[in-house]
Amino acid sequence: MRNVLGSISFDGVVVIGEGAKDKAPMLFCGERIGDGSPPSVDIAVDPLDGTTACAQGRSGAVAVIALSERGALFDPGPAFYMEKLAVGPAAAHVIDIRASVATNLHAIASALRKPIEDTTVVMLDRPRHAKLVSEVRAAGARIRLISDGDVAAAIATARPGSNVDVLMGIGGTPEGVIAAAALKCLGGSIQGRLWPRDEADRSAIIAAGFDPSTVLTTEMLCGGQEVLFAATGVSDGELLQGVRFTSEGATTSSLVMRYRSGTIREINTTHRWKQPASLRPTLTAVQLAGAMPTHA
Repeated sequence: MRNVLGSISFDGVVVIGEGAKDKAPMLFCGERIGDGSPPSVDIAVDPLDGTTACAQGRSGAVAVIALSERGALFDPGPAFYMEKLAVGPAAAHVIDIRASVATNLHAIASALRKPIEDTTVVMLDRPRHAKLVSEVRAAGARIRLISDGDVAAAIATARPGSNVDVLMGIGGTPEGVIAAAALKCLGGSIQGRLWPRDEADRSAIIAAGFDPSTVLTTEMLCGGQEVLFAATGVSDGELLQGVRFTSEGATTSSLVMRYRSGTIREINTTHRWKQPASLRPTLTAVQLAGAMPTHA
Protein backbone atom coordinates (compact mmCIF):
# COMPACT_ATOMS: atom_id res chain seq x y z
CA MET A 1 0.00 0.00 0.00
CA ARG A 2 2.80 2.41 0.91
CA ASN A 3 4.65 1.72 -2.34
CA VAL A 4 1.58 2.55 -4.44
CA LEU A 5 0.77 5.69 -2.44
CA GLY A 6 4.37 6.85 -2.86
CA SER A 7 4.02 6.73 -6.63
CA ILE A 8 0.91 8.95 -6.85
CA SER A 9 1.10 12.63 -7.83
CA PHE A 10 -0.12 14.32 -4.66
CA ASP A 11 1.14 15.78 -1.40
CA GLY A 12 -0.20 13.39 1.20
CA VAL A 13 0.11 13.40 4.98
CA VAL A 14 -0.92 10.36 7.02
CA VAL A 15 -3.28 11.62 9.74
CA ILE A 16 -4.57 8.19 10.73
CA GLY A 17 -2.01 5.42 10.42
CA GLU A 18 -0.63 2.43 12.24
CA GLY A 19 1.46 4.57 14.56
CA ALA A 20 2.25 3.93 18.20
CA LYS A 21 -0.90 1.90 18.86
CA ASP A 22 0.17 -0.98 16.61
CA LYS A 23 3.94 -0.33 16.73
CA ALA A 24 4.09 -0.28 12.94
CA PRO A 25 7.25 0.67 11.03
CA MET A 26 5.51 2.63 8.29
CA LEU A 27 2.36 4.53 7.35
CA PHE A 28 2.67 6.21 10.73
CA CYS A 29 0.93 9.44 11.70
CA GLY A 30 2.71 12.46 10.24
CA GLU A 31 4.43 10.53 7.46
CA ARG A 32 4.44 12.32 4.09
CA ILE A 33 3.76 10.27 0.98
CA GLY A 34 3.30 10.97 -2.71
CA ASP A 35 5.59 12.99 -4.96
CA GLY A 36 4.84 16.30 -3.19
CA SER A 37 2.82 17.87 -6.01
CA PRO A 38 -0.76 19.21 -5.61
CA PRO A 39 -3.35 18.38 -4.42
CA SER A 40 -2.59 18.42 -0.69
CA VAL A 41 -4.54 15.67 1.07
CA ASP A 42 -5.00 14.02 4.44
CA ILE A 43 -4.85 10.23 4.49
CA ALA A 44 -6.41 7.78 6.91
CA VAL A 45 -5.39 4.17 6.49
CA ASP A 46 -5.93 0.80 8.13
CA PRO A 47 -4.13 -1.81 6.02
CA LEU A 48 -5.86 -4.59 7.96
CA ASP A 49 -9.07 -3.84 9.83
CA GLY A 50 -9.79 -7.15 11.51
CA THR A 51 -6.25 -8.28 12.30
CA THR A 52 -7.27 -10.98 14.76
CA ALA A 53 -10.01 -12.24 12.45
CA CYS A 54 -7.51 -12.59 9.62
CA ALA A 55 -4.89 -14.26 11.80
CA GLN A 56 -7.41 -16.80 13.07
CA GLY A 57 -8.93 -17.51 9.68
CA ARG A 58 -12.24 -15.82 10.45
CA SER A 59 -14.35 -13.60 8.24
CA GLY A 60 -14.64 -9.84 7.85
CA ALA A 61 -11.05 -8.56 7.52
CA VAL A 62 -10.66 -5.64 5.10
CA ALA A 63 -8.00 -3.18 3.98
CA VAL A 64 -9.29 0.40 4.04
CA ILE A 65 -8.13 3.88 3.13
CA ALA A 66 -9.78 7.32 3.13
CA LEU A 67 -8.56 10.64 1.72
CA SER A 68 -9.77 14.21 1.98
CA GLU A 69 -8.37 17.70 1.51
CA ARG A 70 -5.74 18.92 3.96
CA GLY A 71 -7.09 19.62 7.43
CA ALA A 72 -10.38 17.78 6.86
CA LEU A 73 -9.67 14.57 8.81
CA PHE A 74 -9.75 14.55 12.60
CA ASP A 75 -6.34 13.95 14.16
CA PRO A 76 -6.96 12.16 17.48
CA GLY A 77 -3.41 12.55 18.78
CA PRO A 78 -3.00 10.36 21.88
CA ALA A 79 -6.67 9.32 21.98
CA PHE A 80 -6.60 5.69 20.90
CA TYR A 81 -10.19 4.81 21.78
CA MET A 82 -13.62 6.36 21.38
CA GLU A 83 -17.25 5.60 22.15
CA LYS A 84 -19.19 5.26 18.89
CA LEU A 85 -22.76 5.37 17.63
CA ALA A 86 -23.21 4.84 13.88
CA VAL A 87 -26.25 4.41 11.64
CA GLY A 88 -27.29 4.52 8.01
CA PRO A 89 -29.06 7.34 6.11
CA ALA A 90 -32.61 6.66 7.36
CA ALA A 91 -31.63 7.21 11.01
CA ALA A 92 -28.79 9.69 10.48
CA HIS A 93 -30.66 12.61 12.05
CA VAL A 94 -32.21 10.92 15.08
CA ILE A 95 -29.20 9.68 17.05
CA ASP A 96 -27.67 11.38 20.08
CA ILE A 97 -24.76 9.65 21.80
CA ARG A 98 -25.55 11.62 24.98
CA ALA A 99 -28.98 10.00 25.23
CA SER A 100 -29.64 6.60 26.77
CA VAL A 101 -29.25 3.39 24.81
CA ALA A 102 -33.00 2.77 24.94
CA THR A 103 -33.82 6.29 23.72
CA ASN A 104 -31.50 5.93 20.75
CA LEU A 105 -32.75 2.48 19.85
CA HIS A 106 -36.40 3.51 19.94
CA ALA A 107 -35.61 6.55 17.76
CA ILE A 108 -33.62 4.43 15.29
CA ALA A 109 -36.34 1.76 15.10
CA SER A 110 -38.95 4.44 14.46
CA ALA A 111 -36.83 6.03 11.71
CA LEU A 112 -36.34 2.62 10.11
CA ARG A 113 -40.07 1.87 10.40
CA LYS A 114 -39.51 -1.45 12.14
CA PRO A 115 -40.18 -2.85 15.62
CA ILE A 116 -37.32 -2.45 18.05
CA GLU A 117 -37.31 -6.26 18.35
CA ASP A 118 -36.21 -6.40 14.71
CA THR A 119 -33.47 -3.80 15.15
CA THR A 120 -29.95 -5.24 15.22
CA VAL A 121 -27.05 -3.67 17.12
CA VAL A 122 -23.48 -4.68 16.29
CA MET A 123 -20.64 -4.18 18.74
CA LEU A 124 -17.19 -5.52 19.52
CA ASP A 125 -17.19 -8.56 21.80
CA ARG A 126 -15.29 -7.01 24.72
CA PRO A 127 -15.69 -7.22 28.52
CA ARG A 128 -16.05 -3.43 28.62
CA HIS A 129 -19.39 -3.79 26.81
CA ALA A 130 -21.12 -5.91 29.45
CA LYS A 131 -23.30 -3.01 30.62
CA LEU A 132 -24.07 -1.96 27.05
CA VAL A 133 -25.14 -5.49 26.16
CA SER A 134 -27.54 -5.51 29.14
CA GLU A 135 -29.02 -2.15 28.13
CA VAL A 136 -29.54 -3.21 24.52
CA ARG A 137 -31.24 -6.41 25.62
CA ALA A 138 -33.40 -4.54 28.11
CA ALA A 139 -34.54 -2.23 25.30
CA GLY A 140 -35.56 -5.30 23.30
CA ALA A 141 -33.14 -5.05 20.35
CA ARG A 142 -31.04 -7.81 18.83
CA ILE A 143 -27.27 -8.00 19.31
CA ARG A 144 -24.53 -9.16 16.99
CA LEU A 145 -21.11 -9.44 18.63
CA ILE A 146 -18.01 -9.26 16.45
CA SER A 147 -14.46 -10.13 17.39
CA ASP A 148 -12.81 -7.39 15.36
CA GLY A 149 -13.31 -5.00 12.45
CA ASP A 150 -15.70 -2.23 13.45
CA VAL A 151 -14.98 -0.19 10.29
CA ALA A 152 -16.76 -2.81 8.19
CA ALA A 153 -19.48 -3.02 10.83
CA ALA A 154 -20.06 0.75 10.69
CA ILE A 155 -20.28 0.63 6.90
CA ALA A 156 -22.76 -2.24 7.13
CA THR A 157 -25.25 0.01 8.95
CA ALA A 158 -25.57 2.04 5.74
CA ARG A 159 -25.60 -0.84 3.25
CA PRO A 160 -28.98 -2.26 2.19
CA GLY A 161 -29.45 -5.92 3.02
CA SER A 162 -26.70 -6.08 5.64
CA ASN A 163 -29.09 -6.91 8.51
CA VAL A 164 -27.18 -4.45 10.71
CA ASP A 165 -28.94 -1.28 11.83
CA VAL A 166 -26.63 0.40 14.33
CA LEU A 167 -23.08 0.20 15.63
CA MET A 168 -22.57 0.92 19.32
CA GLY A 169 -19.71 0.68 21.78
CA ILE A 170 -16.07 1.57 22.32
CA GLY A 171 -13.50 0.94 19.61
CA GLY A 172 -10.43 2.51 18.07
CA THR A 173 -10.44 6.23 17.34
CA PRO A 174 -8.52 5.78 14.06
CA GLU A 175 -11.17 3.32 12.90
CA GLY A 176 -13.84 5.86 13.90
CA VAL A 177 -12.33 8.50 11.61
CA ILE A 178 -12.10 6.05 8.70
CA ALA A 179 -15.69 4.93 9.32
CA ALA A 180 -16.79 8.57 9.30
CA ALA A 181 -15.33 9.01 5.81
CA ALA A 182 -17.19 5.95 4.56
CA LEU A 183 -20.49 6.90 6.22
CA LYS A 184 -20.23 10.44 4.84
CA CYS A 185 -20.03 8.97 1.34
CA LEU A 186 -22.98 6.67 2.10
CA GLY A 187 -25.17 9.33 3.71
CA GLY A 188 -24.99 7.74 7.14
CA SER A 189 -23.92 9.27 10.43
CA ILE A 190 -21.50 8.59 13.25
CA GLN A 191 -21.12 10.27 16.62
CA GLY A 192 -18.26 9.68 19.00
CA ARG A 193 -16.65 10.69 22.27
CA LEU A 194 -13.01 10.11 23.15
CA TRP A 195 -12.67 7.33 25.72
CA PRO A 196 -9.68 7.43 28.09
CA ARG A 197 -8.67 3.97 29.30
CA ASP A 198 -7.24 5.34 32.53
CA GLU A 199 -6.13 8.58 34.20
CA ALA A 200 -2.87 8.61 32.27
CA ASP A 201 -4.89 8.47 29.04
CA ARG A 202 -7.21 11.22 30.25
CA SER A 203 -4.29 13.48 31.17
CA ALA A 204 -2.66 12.93 27.77
CA ILE A 205 -5.90 13.65 25.93
CA ILE A 206 -6.57 16.84 27.88
CA ALA A 207 -2.94 17.94 27.48
CA ALA A 208 -3.36 17.56 23.71
CA GLY A 209 -6.27 20.02 23.83
CA PHE A 210 -9.20 17.61 23.65
CA ASP A 211 -12.27 17.40 25.89
CA PRO A 212 -13.41 13.77 26.32
CA SER A 213 -17.00 14.94 26.82
CA THR A 214 -17.19 16.64 23.41
CA VAL A 215 -19.50 14.94 20.91
CA LEU A 216 -17.64 14.37 17.66
CA THR A 217 -19.98 14.35 14.65
CA THR A 218 -19.42 12.95 11.18
CA GLU A 219 -18.37 16.37 9.89
CA MET A 220 -15.97 16.89 12.78
CA LEU A 221 -14.35 13.52 12.14
CA CYS A 222 -14.30 13.90 8.36
CA GLY A 223 -14.94 17.35 6.95
CA GLY A 224 -14.34 18.61 3.43
CA GLN A 225 -15.92 17.85 0.08
CA GLU A 226 -13.22 15.81 -1.67
CA VAL A 227 -13.64 12.63 0.35
CA LEU A 228 -12.56 9.34 -1.19
CA PHE A 229 -12.91 5.94 0.44
CA ALA A 230 -11.81 2.48 -0.66
CA ALA A 231 -12.04 -0.93 0.99
CA THR A 232 -10.82 -4.29 -0.30
CA GLY A 233 -11.82 -7.60 1.24
CA VAL A 234 -9.03 -9.67 2.77
CA SER A 235 -11.07 -12.53 4.24
CA ASP A 236 -14.69 -13.26 3.27
CA GLY A 237 -17.29 -11.13 5.00
CA GLU A 238 -20.77 -9.73 4.60
CA LEU A 239 -19.37 -6.46 3.23
CA LEU A 240 -16.85 -7.83 0.74
CA GLN A 241 -15.54 -11.13 -0.58
CA GLY A 242 -11.99 -11.92 0.46
CA VAL A 243 -8.95 -12.45 -1.76
CA ARG A 244 -9.14 -15.56 -3.95
CA PHE A 245 -5.84 -17.02 -5.15
CA THR A 246 -5.49 -19.06 -8.35
CA SER A 247 -2.57 -20.54 -10.26
CA GLU A 248 -2.67 -17.46 -12.51
CA GLY A 249 -2.97 -14.79 -9.83
CA ALA A 250 -5.81 -13.59 -7.62
CA THR A 251 -9.20 -11.88 -7.54
CA THR A 252 -10.27 -9.10 -5.19
CA SER A 253 -13.53 -7.43 -4.26
CA SER A 254 -13.54 -3.71 -3.48
CA LEU A 255 -15.88 -0.90 -2.52
CA VAL A 256 -14.84 2.55 -3.81
CA MET A 257 -16.80 5.70 -2.92
CA ARG A 258 -16.58 9.42 -3.60
CA TYR A 259 -18.53 11.97 -1.57
CA ARG A 260 -18.71 14.83 -4.08
CA SER A 261 -20.17 12.75 -6.91
CA GLY A 262 -22.16 10.42 -4.67
CA THR A 263 -20.78 7.43 -6.52
CA ILE A 264 -20.52 4.02 -4.87
CA ARG A 265 -18.70 1.42 -6.93
CA GLU A 266 -18.38 -2.30 -6.31
CA ILE A 267 -15.31 -3.52 -8.18
CA ASN A 268 -14.29 -7.12 -8.79
CA THR A 269 -10.77 -7.36 -10.16
CA THR A 270 -8.61 -10.14 -11.55
CA HIS A 271 -4.87 -9.74 -10.95
CA ARG A 272 -2.49 -11.71 -13.17
CA TRP A 273 1.06 -12.39 -12.00
CA LYS A 274 2.74 -12.67 -15.40
CA GLN A 275 4.07 -9.10 -15.49
CA PRO A 276 7.61 -8.43 -14.16
CA ALA A 277 7.84 -8.80 -10.38
CA SER A 278 8.89 -5.15 -9.98
CA LEU A 279 5.59 -4.02 -11.53
CA ARG A 280 3.25 -6.25 -9.53
CA PRO A 281 0.67 -4.13 -7.68
CA THR A 282 -0.10 -4.35 -4.00
CA LEU A 283 -3.42 -6.23 -3.71
CA THR A 284 -4.99 -3.91 -1.18
CA ALA A 285 -4.05 -0.74 -3.09
CA VAL A 286 -4.66 -1.74 -6.68
CA GLN A 287 -8.13 -0.23 -6.88
CA LEU A 288 -6.88 2.99 -5.27
CA ALA A 289 -4.06 3.23 -7.79
CA GLY A 290 -6.56 2.95 -10.60
CA ALA A 291 -9.20 5.22 -9.09
CA MET A 292 -7.13 8.12 -7.80
CA PRO A 293 -6.38 9.83 -11.15
CA THR A 294 -10.04 9.55 -12.12
CA HIS A 295 -11.60 10.84 -8.90
CA ALA A 296 -8.98 13.24 -7.48
